[in-house]
Amino acid sequence: MIHEIYPKKFYVDYVGCAPEQDDTIFILDKDAIYCRVEDGEMAFPKYREFDQAAGIKYIYLFSIDKEKFFIPEAGVSRTINAPEGYERRENGIFRMAGPRHLAFAAVTAQQLHLWYTNSRYCGCCGTETEHSETERACVCPLCGLTSYPKISPVVIVAVSNGEHLLVTRYKDRPYHRYALVAGFAEIGESLEDTVRREVFEETGIQVKNIRYYKSQPWGFTSTLLSGFYCELDGDPQITIDENELSEAIWLHRDDIPPADSEVALTSEMMEQFRLGGTVRA
Repeated sequence: MIHEIYPKKFYVDYVGCAPEQDDTIFILDKDAIYCRVEDGEMAFPKYREFDQAAGIKYIYLFSIDKEKFFIPEAGVSRTINAPEGYERRENGIFRMAGPRHLAFAAVTAQQLHLWYTNSRYCGCCGTETEHSETERACVCPLCGLTSYPKISPVVIVAVSNGEHLLVTRYKDRPYHRYALVAGFAEIGESLEDTVRREVFEETGIQVKNIRYYKSQPWGFTSTLLSGFYCELDGDPQITIDENELSEAIWLHRDDIPPADSEVALTSEMMEQFRLGGTVRA
């Protein structure tokens, strides 16, 4: 999956520092990023490639091994010019091009860039916020409200019925391959309760024997995914939620298309079932 970058190591601890010559600078614009792609490999500009006399402030994001990553301060990214040779590419490039640790770094930078952009003003009194010098937070200098990066919990659910897997297709989304039931956890709800509710809301199916598989940070949507396997409990008749899905069917494991990507938790869980494995109770 995109965050699995071993033997490289991701260091998320916040460090209040300025970029040095060989540090990486991400220039982001909505759902796009400036990069150079050659032979399926991405490259991003280094600090030394920018006009350092422009007086732009950069925000430290994180490190991978000894490589540090930064973005321009919120509000500046749209006006700063990327160095020559770097082109605007939609974030779908992170799913296709390598190396994986840079794809992971880029999508995580996009998540933080969105949060910094949306946190420029205090949600309580409207005052322009300041960056904390000691932690990854935006602080209101007037009322003191402190905001931290938004991470929303989401469940990914593989429901089995013997040799069949419940698969879906999203409605009105660019992704058209088979997927699994998925949804956000609500206030006061456990992840297991979210599994039951989401499966029932989208397909009318009841489930049992819920088993946790693994999690994945998913910076594309500022979410933390938690994967679960479970089994049909009762009637297999599907009642589709037409507001969310265009299709929901029971698909025999022999008919599940092979995974076309190693990026996402959904693909990994479907591939495991296709190859004959699930997490057993």
